[in-house]
Amino acid sequence: ELISSLRSKLQTLWEERELILSEARECAERGEELEAMVQDVCKPNEFERYMMFIGDLEKVVSLLLCLSSRLARVQNAMRRIDGNTDAEEKQSLNERHKLLSRQREDAKDLKENLDRRERVVSGILAKYLTDQQLQDYRRFVQVKTSLLIEQKDLEEQIKFFEEQLETLEKSIP
Repeated sequence: ELISSLRSKLQTLWEERELILSEARECAERGEELEAMVQDVCKPNEFERYMMFIGDLEKVVSLLLCLSSRLARVQNAMRRIDGNTDAEEKQSLNERHKLLSRQREDAKDLKENLDRRERVVSGILAKYLTDQQLQDYRRFVQVKTSLLIEQKDLEEQIKFFEEQLETLEKSIP
């Protein structure tokens, strides 16, 4: 029953992932349309700023999500430490925790810098785009970020349930 339940949950997550990937493709198409429009109306250096911001948006958000996920896994492992855990493993977990915490703080700084750059890009675009086009741009940035977060969350859930299923299947003779 448990195996069946896990398989069913995984099937639901895989279907959700396909929907998210479809939404991501639509968002990418919208991004290409926006890019062409921005290239048509902006000066080359302004267009370059826009492109750098859009490229860095995905990188910084993905980096933050990845580091947060890895940090959470290390924190979970640290919670499982008990009297039987050897000192070397404890030290390794503590060092990884410190390193990932520093890296996540650095990534948060990158995100703050990216937010400032987004305001600059918005200011540039406000000179050229209609209110509706500017709203479309802002919605695009918001949707792109949301989809990245949803994708990462789904991938984590799928990985967790696949590991659970594999462990359960191995434990049954």
